[in-house]
Amino acid sequence: MSIAEIERAASSERNNLWMSASLAAIVALSGSLFVSSPAEAQIRCDGRFQIIKGQPHATPYCEDEYLAAVARGYGVRVSGRAVRNDPSVKANVCRFVGSDPRLQDICIGYRERVRPFF
Repeated sequence: MSIAEIERAASSERNNLWMSASLAAIVALSGSLFVSSPAEAQIRCDGRFQIIKGQPHATPYCEDEYLAAVARGYGVRVSGRAVRNDPSVKANVCRFVGSDPRLQDICIGYRERVRPFF
């Protein structure tokens, strides 16, 4: 093989490598443009109710977000995601702020029961 052939082969290999890298970058960028937004972004809550076709509906998602918002009003540092994803976080938050009248039915299964003395 002559030096000219070796240089042509090396040049061709560099061009192929550059084109492959460029194609990979284009595919990666175009793929991120077509990714839809997460379902969470489409949920609209009004207090503890989710708005579906203009009507309020009680859903666990919005109730957990509302519980976290009320708890933050009491100074608890908690997010709706933490309440949704960890039952012990929800239980602890309900034990702390569950006596608030706004949360009576959201926290009904988590509040400590008072037993009668008879």
